[in-house]
Amino acid sequence: MTKLILLLLFSMTLFSCGQKGAGETTAPITEVKKASTTTAPSFNADSAYAYVEKQVSFGYRIPNTPAHKACGDYLVSELKRFGAQVYEQEATLKAYDGTPLESRNIIGSFNPDKDKRILLFAHWDTRPYSDHDPDPANHKKPLDGADDGASGVGALLEIARQMGMKAPEVGVDIIFFDAEDYGTPEFAKDRYNDTSDTWCLGSRFWGKNPHKPGYKAEFGILLDMVGAKDAVFYKEYISMKYAARYVDEVWEVARNLGYGKYFINANGGGVTDDHEAVIEETGIPCLDIINHDPNSENGFRDHWHTQNDNMSNIDKNVLKAVGQTVLEVVYNR
Repeated sequence: MTKLILLLLFSMTLFSCGQKGAGETTAPITEVKKASTTTAPSFNADSAYAYVEKQVSFGYRIPNTPAHKACGDYLVSELKRFGAQVYEQEATLKAYDGTPLESRNIIGSFNPDKDKRILLFAHWDTRPYSDHDPDPANHKKPLDGADDGASGVGALLEIARQMGMKAPEVGVDIIFFDAEDYGTPEFAKDRYNDTSDTWCLGSRFWGKNPHKPGYKAEFGILLDMVGAKDAVFYKEYISMKYAARYVDEVWEVARNLGYGKYFINANGGGVTDDHEAVIEETGIPCLDIINHDPNSENGFRDHWHTQNDNMSNIDKNVLKAVGQTVLEVVYNR
């Protein structure tokens, strides 16, 4: 995804213990420390991993392709199977170069009659370009998007599965946004503008046209690149600007569960991502749980927007840390 690291980096104090911990292995994924008053379901990392793998098996989930349609149909069927009230929002959106993109946002609502709601979301499309691959010959090739796309959706599918078996007290809307990752590629910047509005097309469309008029939620959580080995999640700038109290709550829950080595208690840079579009269009405070490396050249891991974004990078322990944390937040409101 675009993940354009803003120059608005604030308080970039990086805790050395957090950096060291990111390279260590986690405790067995079956162990979860109880730190809340309501028992949340146990997030099954094997199941989440299988959901990631299933998405990748469809092929490149690029708008206007058969693989994209087939994967979208699968996501709809799974949400329905878990008992969600499903909405499909189809639209033809325009890419950076004018290409019309047949796009589909997929929404699954749990406890649809509840007024108090939490929004959980991820993008399900994959980038059509490997424009950060070390080999220039790969720059115009699509990528698997195992981490960038499938990992967030896989975690949310497992969360949806758990909610289908044990409903939370609040209403929860899970949205799989489309056309997030079709922004201006590096090799085309001399011909086309690389602005934030060339990215996150599906989430911006939904923000202007929510599946329910006047839709509101207490807050939203975006999951993006949440499955890679040695992932670290800093407190992202835009999240802290608009949803600081929720960021602090999520990071505290993660630490109480024993996942502090992943959820680093330090400020990170800002990224252009779906949470920004939702905030701007709806006013709902949203936070981004995203794996990025403020010390790297482009702000992300080496597999980002390359041919190496495949299943070899996906770690069940990381999926567990993120998924269990989100479940604890949802079930204890």
